[in-house]
Amino acid sequence: MTSSAVALSTAVPGVPAVLRAGPARLTAGFEHFRRLDLRAHQSVHGPMRPLSIDELIDLAERIHLQGRGGAGFPFARKVRAVVDSARRRLADTVVVVNATEGEPASWKDKVLLTRAPHLILDGAAVAARALRASEIVIGVADDGIGGESLMRALAERRMPAPTRMVTMPHRFISGEGGALVRGINGEIPIPPGRKQRASDSGVGGLPTLLSNAETFSQLAIAARLGPRGYASAGTATEPGTTLLSIGGSAKYPAVVEAAVGVPLMAVLDLCDAEVGPGVLMGGFHGKWIGPAAADRAEISWSSLNSVGGTLGAGIILPLGAGTCPLAEVTRVTHYLAGQSAGQCGPCRLGLPDVARAVASLADGSGGSGSVDAIRAAAGGVRGRGACSHPDGTARFALSALETFTEDVAAHILHDGCGQPTKNVLPLPPAEATTGHRLAVDWARCDGHGLCAHIVPELIRLDGNGYPSFPDTPVPAWLETDARKAVNMCPALALRLTDGTKKPNRGKSRH
Repeated sequence: MTSSAVALSTAVPGVPAVLRAGPARLTAGFEHFRRLDLRAHQSVHGPMRPLSIDELIDLAERIHLQGRGGAGFPFARKVRAVVDSARRRLADTVVVVNATEGEPASWKDKVLLTRAPHLILDGAAVAARALRASEIVIGVADDGIGGESLMRALAERRMPAPTRMVTMPHRFISGEGGALVRGINGEIPIPPGRKQRASDSGVGGLPTLLSNAETFSQLAIAARLGPRGYASAGTATEPGTTLLSIGGSAKYPAVVEAAVGVPLMAVLDLCDAEVGPGVLMGGFHGKWIGPAAADRAEISWSSLNSVGGTLGAGIILPLGAGTCPLAEVTRVTHYLAGQSAGQCGPCRLGLPDVARAVASLADGSGGSGSVDAIRAAAGGVRGRGACSHPDGTARFALSALETFTEDVAAHILHDGCGQPTKNVLPLPPAEATTGHRLAVDWARCDGHGLCAHIVPELIRLDGNGYPSFPDTPVPAWLETDARKAVNMCPALALRLTDGTKKPNRGKSRH
């Protein structure tokens, strides 16, 4: 560890350890308290004065506060949009904290929920007072991590507006802002299917300030320190600290509070994380960077953008040595295709095409046309989805082609790189799936092709006219069509098997 790094051993069961690479802001007091109740929170962080709406916007602008949920949208612009919408409509406002954290590799918001819940509530309270909001809503995942701690914190204090917690399914797309608003409104928690800003119409149709749990926590820190004190850490253009979820090859997976501008390699060394052929920056909707880029990158939006990466939601996943990069990418693209809401063409048909194209490169079946097939499939979904999921999945796959050039060549020219798949990239158990997989009895299959017409999202025909599909669980939203394909198979060759065991079905029949 570097001299500025501090290991915080008072951990919460089920939540990763917390480390520091720089000053203690969000993690202040963690070395003494497993969880900061209100008394401990006030002793560590001190009092916080309320802000007017103009003071709130000025503070957010002066510290360049960006959303920490992935997109990095300027917080001050969100606040202004809510104010303008409320004045135009003469409407009340709502503050929503997104702490659902649906991505498997992300843990930073769960750390805040379990260990520093009052920081989240402080930030929400500052915003709600400034906006004179009629309600505060905090969204958490239904995985049982953080909700009880948050409710205890709410019981310890008074909030400036009625405050409630809602739970959301722990799925990848449930963490999307529009999905959270729909869930709060009593609808199915999936993206709304059209571009709609929460500032215009959010909870109950009211102008809604929606941002990530870390964003509100950073606001609470800045409201205490002021712009100058907040800028004592970080860089001139990106002051402060940020929370990072470090996983992948890390021997010591952790959530790290790092000062913006700290070298990426210093953070990876802190967790004993080997880079290997590349590092995924920003999570499954992020970008890959190679070892040379990782060596010169710093933890900041500008630095990571300059080397082809992104900070995103602060998820950092180095691959390490000894695993096949393309096989790891294949696992994730199949997962992302299955996490679709299934409500628009780019998701229903386009993402399975991306996953199939990536798989054909990894297993060698696609030959020299694999790369063009991936680019075509990814290009077909970019900018066309009802939410950001198709764009993020395409970005993930395309950046893999750019980063793992040697592995791509090995899989095309030499039938693979010769490395096993170690499952370094974290995927959840098969929740949000039916628990079943498709399988084919090749002794019966005559290549009628009917199944591919019934459920094209899962099944395509290979070059010989026989069904080909990913060896992954059937997504819940496709179970009905999958069963229909099974029931209508003329040769009775297609079936659904128990998803807990992978069927030995081979790639295809030749």
